[in-house]
Amino acid sequence: TSYQINVGLSENLYLTSKKQARRRSSATIDLHGFTKSEATDKLEEVLPSLVDEAVRGSYPFVISANIVCGGGSQELSETVASWIKKTRCVANAPKNSLMPQ
Repeated sequence: TSYQINVGLSENLYLTSKKQARRRSSATIDLHGFTKSEATDKLEEVLPSLVDEAVRGSYPFVISANIVCGGGSQELSETVASWIKKTRCVANAPKNSLMPQ
């Protein structure tokens, strides 16, 4: 399971178009093998640098990132989904906005 997310200024998260999201890719956060607690800690650890990167960019000050959970237990995927929902400066990216790798 993976989540394509937008990270940046909370007031601008939903101002990005699919085209803008495709142009700006930031990072892939691989959580394979992490416990739920370790995954949350890792996401909280990388979040400030992602927000900083977004703010240093251009309007709307939002970048995309990919969170990879793996295909095992759904518990980790549910933890990531919950973290996305509760974190102000993170939102699910529009569908079909995946960056070519």
